[in-house]
Amino acid sequence: MPPSSPDSRRLPTLLAMIMIAGLAACDRGTPVEGGSAPAIPVTTRQLQLQSWSDTVQALGTVKARESITVTAKVSEIVEDVHFDSGDEVEAGAPLVTLSGQQQRAALNEAQAAAEEAERLYKRQSELVQQQLIATSQFDAQRAIRDAARARVAQIRAQLGDRVITAPFPGVLGIRQVSPGALVTPGTAIATLDDTRRVYVDFPVPESQLSHLAVGQRLSGRSEAWPEREFEGIVSTIDARIDAATRAVTVRGDFPNPDRALRPGMLLQITLSRPERQALLVPEISIIQIGNSAYVYRVKADDTVERVEVGVGARRAGLAEVTSGLEIGDRIVVDGTGKLRPGSLIREGAIREGAFGEEAAPEGAVPAGAAAADADVAEEGASKDDSRAAPTATPSNGD
Repeated sequence: MPPSSPDSRRLPTLLAMIMIAGLAACDRGTPVEGGSAPAIPVTTRQLQLQSWSDTVQALGTVKARESITVTAKVSEIVEDVHFDSGDEVEAGAPLVTLSGQQQRAALNEAQAAAEEAERLYKRQSELVQQQLIATSQFDAQRAIRDAARARVAQIRAQLGDRVITAPFPGVLGIRQVSPGALVTPGTAIATLDDTRRVYVDFPVPESQLSHLAVGQRLSGRSEAWPEREFEGIVSTIDARIDAATRAVTVRGDFPNPDRALRPGMLLQITLSRPERQALLVPEISIIQIGNSAYVYRVKADDTVERVEVGVGARRAGLAEVTSGLEIGDRIVVDGTGKLRPGSLIREGAIREGAFGEEAAPEGAVPAGAAAADADVAEEGASKDDSRAAPTATPSNGD
């Protein structure tokens, strides 16, 4: 009997591997029941109009309803300070008194001159009625009297500038001056803010301009008060759009009775748009390819087609569809990663890990199945080698 060659010994093993791989491929991809591909289990949803109130998010800065830095109008020595840092004051309350000795002396002099001019005016008014003096002389005395009165008013105004008062009610900041200090125009004495109501200015993209309206509800959150939500309304929409940012500035009005919001604070603003009816789909049903978004729509024969859709606002796992779908359309929600246009589907449970998988090319074997087939083939080859080993004994030359 001639000796067996190595190729002849490996032939049974190769045949076994080919048979096993062929059976696995038949189980996965061969047509069944008249040539139709097996249906892919997915979950679907039929679209209906739903109530939808999307929001606009923005960052804004708190501003006081009224806010100034208190300064002096003249250069003078501080005579007295009538407030402490953080005081709450009413409108007209005196804050600082500046030295005004020269002005008080000038006022006394001006008042004396005004009184004398008034007496001469009255005397000459009697004389002019008796035609004892010329009318021009009387007119000159009247001008002198009026000038003396104006001088008194001027000096009183200068004295008034020496007393700095609060122009509106509010809360004073940290005091910056002390008695005896020299202040000049522009010297900061303290800040004054009316924060019983505050404004928050925030930018909104111009694409949202048609959805803005005075009176819309706002909510704001601050890192300083993480557990608290502040409620307000839109009070003003700016008349211009910033050409650099293409955004319009919106001003919100927030009541602040406990003064929790302070000027300069950063707020996360949420602008709630009016509630409306919209077609909503779960975000997981949307397939994003570049700048385009698609969903799989189920046809009457339970096959799917890929439809490009326009996507609007997104919130809480839902997305608004603005174009591409209609009321009553049935779309695939879970299992989109296994689908291709024309795939047959059925309602069923989705195995864990199927979400987000990309469809494999036609004829391709999933990695897990290929590994399992390789293990089976290796096991079969080992068994064939063990069976072939007794017959593959070396020849004695007989």
